[in-house]
Amino acid sequence: MRMDGDEAPQSGPAEQLIGRDHDLGLVRGFVDEAAVSGGALLLSGDAGVGKTVLLDAAAEQAHGAGTRVVRAAGVEFESTITFAGLHQVLQPLLAGLDGLTDPYRTALSVALGLDQGAPSDQLLVSNATLTLLVRAAAERPLLVIVDDLPWLDRASAVVLGFVARRLGGSRVGFLGAYRSGEGSFFERGGVPHHHVQPLDTTAAAALIQARSPSLAPRVRERLLTEAQGNPLALLELPVALSGPQRSGTAVPELLPLSHRLQAVFASRVETLPAATRLLLLYAVLDGTGDLRVLASTGSGRPGMEDLAPAEQAGLVYVDATTGRLTFRHPLTRSAVVELSTSEQRREVHRALAECSADRPERRAWHLAHATVEPTEDVASLLEEVARDTVRRGDAGGAIAALLRAAELSPRGYERSRRIAEAAYLGADLTGDLRDVPRLLEEARVADGGRAGPLVAAVAAAHHILLSGEGDLDTAHRLLVGAIDMQHQPYDATDPTMIDALYTLAWLCQSSQRAELWKPLHRALALLKPEVPDQLALTVGTMADPARTAPPALGRLDEAIASLDREADPVRVIRIAMTSLYVDRLPACRTALRRVLRDGRDNSSLTVEIQGLVYLGRDHFAAGEWDELEAQATQGRDLGEAHNYQLLSTEFLYQRALVAAARGDETTTRALTDEMTLWATPRGVGSYLSCASHARALAALGRGRFEDAYRHACAISRAGELASHVPPALLVVMDLVEAAIRTGRTSEATAHVAAAHEAGIAAISPRLALLVKGSAAIAAADHEALALFEEALAVPGTDRWPFELARVRLAYGERLRRLKSTTEARTQLADAVDTFERLGARPWTARAGNELRATGLSVGAAAVTGPSSLTPQQREIALLAAAGLTNKQIAERLFLSPRTVAAHLRQLFPKLGVASRAALRDALADLPPD
Repeated sequence: MRMDGDEAPQSGPAEQLIGRDHDLGLVRGFVDEAAVSGGALLLSGDAGVGKTVLLDAAAEQAHGAGTRVVRAAGVEFESTITFAGLHQVLQPLLAGLDGLTDPYRTALSVALGLDQGAPSDQLLVSNATLTLLVRAAAERPLLVIVDDLPWLDRASAVVLGFVARRLGGSRVGFLGAYRSGEGSFFERGGVPHHHVQPLDTTAAAALIQARSPSLAPRVRERLLTEAQGNPLALLELPVALSGPQRSGTAVPELLPLSHRLQAVFASRVETLPAATRLLLLYAVLDGTGDLRVLASTGSGRPGMEDLAPAEQAGLVYVDATTGRLTFRHPLTRSAVVELSTSEQRREVHRALAECSADRPERRAWHLAHATVEPTEDVASLLEEVARDTVRRGDAGGAIAALLRAAELSPRGYERSRRIAEAAYLGADLTGDLRDVPRLLEEARVADGGRAGPLVAAVAAAHHILLSGEGDLDTAHRLLVGAIDMQHQPYDATDPTMIDALYTLAWLCQSSQRAELWKPLHRALALLKPEVPDQLALTVGTMADPARTAPPALGRLDEAIASLDREADPVRVIRIAMTSLYVDRLPACRTALRRVLRDGRDNSSLTVEIQGLVYLGRDHFAAGEWDELEAQATQGRDLGEAHNYQLLSTEFLYQRALVAAARGDETTTRALTDEMTLWATPRGVGSYLSCASHARALAALGRGRFEDAYRHACAISRAGELASHVPPALLVVMDLVEAAIRTGRTSEATAHVAAAHEAGIAAISPRLALLVKGSAAIAAADHEALALFEEALAVPGTDRWPFELARVRLAYGERLRRLKSTTEARTQLADAVDTFERLGARPWTARAGNELRATGLSVGAAAVTGPSSLTPQQREIALLAAAGLTNKQIAERLFLSPRTVAAHLRQLFPKLGVASRAALRDALADLPPD
């Protein structure tokens, strides 16, 4: 029987795999087709679902058909080494270099470190790789298999992604695998994809019975339930059970899947002899699987004979084709590292550096990992690595090497120079932002040697943030290092310093990690003579609005009031950014539209995209969803055309919100998955929260309240407003409603209390509506109605129609349950009208079902025109047309002003008008009583 997990081949034919007939058929069909006409296929799935064993089956199929197979895998340690993955793929084919044209041969030789020469354009390297593969397949078909795509170094990922999309018509197949939810720099667009699903119940039961027949029946059922069809869990969980546990006498109560799997691998590694564990640590930190490296670690260190216990335990094996040591599952590598001490890891890196004298790049990185104190020798070696990396065409790898070299520099001057050089590389070689040339010129001519590096750091940080790299940690380290190098106290009149601090604030907000804000607050404290008012406002409202925004709101409103006279588009954008989470965007609309127009006229791409970002957010809040979708498509196209990935991802979020509210779950899932895959490896926490927001909204509309609760809690746990996570404000009512609907009354009450304690209702009418509406939803019947009335009495909430309609829906549901049918109809009918206008189909259905339950047909109001008005609506319309206010009409008709407002909103669509001013003409043909 062969193990069905993310593991390497064991003995036995692939046909013995359980529950994988469909997957095997698809993979084998691809192998056969690729041998004739080329092509690519990507496999994705959860850890342990069996992706690697399907790659093994593909290799078997190819070998049997006479196809040449080249295998490689992303390796964590090698992910910082330029073209390490490409070298794995092409190493067996290097004999074919001589058959390439001179430019292609030179490009590959330099990129792979086989020769010295001028840096090669990445497109040239990509085309050279494609040509080499196609030529290699001339004699017989070629299949390239790459596992663990997320661990490929960036340069290799880009090249292989290029190649995979261009194999049609060749005899080269590309088969790759990656874990679901893991982002990477491998471009998957345009490559066919197959998601490997967990096993179904029947197959899972057959697998666990075949591999662990001695399990007691109830233990087997327990493991089947918790494994959820994951083959690796089904195979490995029994291994971790003791004798009594396997027999069913002492089964653990709680075994969370993620903790359980980690514990399995750690426990299996812990049972190995100390020398074996140490040898495995060498193998993990080396990352190449080269047995010669393990055999040359030196006297007094573990030898190859110490590998046997790990092989016997089934943790590793030596690949018969490549002769390299391979771990059967990535989690084994993780467990080996976690079970080691930091000193052990440093010692191993030192030993590996000794073994890498003929490989300068590896030696330098091993020494860097082994070094704690600043050491100029190691820093110099890393700087040399950076220069070599640049010559091979990978500016990103060079920046990483220079920044580590800066960290290890014992002298401030050298540290300053290396950070500055990293900044220049980032801006000069990888950036295409409009401001980069100006900033670099300022850096070159600046006096004193300190302003220049800071300007370069701002330019590079902008590029890293906005581009497809989007690595927040690198950008943060770059900016903080450059700011720290400036003379103290910092000059508040220096525009470069202020730009740097604004950029740092934007970066920190994108991360949603409180610790990244600390260097910014430290820098602000050193800014003299005082922090500029707009910068203070931005930090106050962006960092942690639930706790820091209220004191700043008066000054922000004053700043917004001055926008109509503001000529500086950057200041307009900064004020809009400051307004985002405190609901001041409506007042910024006119200025943003002017900025958008001027940005197009002046070819200011960044300003144009940012203007679309904030207008789009405001369009969603205002219920202008069709306009939002048009603008989001425009913004996404602009961003992608210029590689502005951070801003482009914002438009995915905006479209996902509309899709979620309108019930398009397929689109919501696709957009949020794309957001998550991009944001996760780059640490962009804001878009992970945004993805959870859209998913929670979609689940609420469909009545999947357990899912909604889980997604809302991913942003902020029940009972607290997460620190430095502004989207937590947006999902207060989502979380409370989902908690109530799933029987979590105490959690709902605690979350309402947290919102009240933070005082967020004072920030804006929308937040007041959400907080008061949440309190009503969580309250007992005898308190709820008054609380709903308080929520609906908040002035100005018409500006947020979707949230207002949701509160009315919740109010109508409670009224109907309390048998207040007439009042329920008023609230529910108003909710239905709003949801229908917005196209929020699932919400329309929810409200419509409630309205029908009151005995009123939802379609009854389909007739339009003056004759469609009810007697009360007719009277209200006539009084409003005569100029009376809602309060005056209410007093005359003995109604509440809120009921008058509700009736007006219902009768406007019937009369085909949008305001009170148009009522008189619409009522001109009204027949007399």
